Amino acid sequence: MVRKKIMKELESKGAVLVSLIHPNAVVSDNARVGKGTVVMAGAVVNTDTVLGDGVIVNTCASVDHDCCIGDYVHIAVGAHVCGTVTVRAHTWIGAGATLINNISICEKCVIGAGAVIVHSIDTEGTYVGVPGRKLK
Repeated sequence: MVRKKIMKELESKGAVLVSLIHPNAVVSDNARVGKGTVVMAGAVVNTDTVLGDGVIVNTCASVDHDCCIGDYVHIAVGAHVCGTVTVRAHTWIGAGATLINNISICEKCVIGAGAVIVHSIDTEGTYVGVPGRKLK
């Protein structure tokens, strides 16, 4: 939520927001990258993926083909989002987490470091473990 607030404030003052892609990142020519999004060194964003506004794809993280990553999502160091995954806005994916193919994650979730998410998540909350389960 802080990133969104800062970006909106900058835009209201006339700032032009750009995306930053590290020269050692690999981003498909068929991927779309929103304004204010950062793709760090060693990250991979594959074909037909859409990254929303204000997204962070951190060092050595990967987002595979046909994914839709919502606004202000943070994909931490070494996390992997497999193909055809939808992650909705304001979700945080922890270091080393894995989201398997063909699932969706609702808004405002936290996926803990090292978690493996094998089913879609439709209730916001914090999910940890292998397989990922919601904390009570």
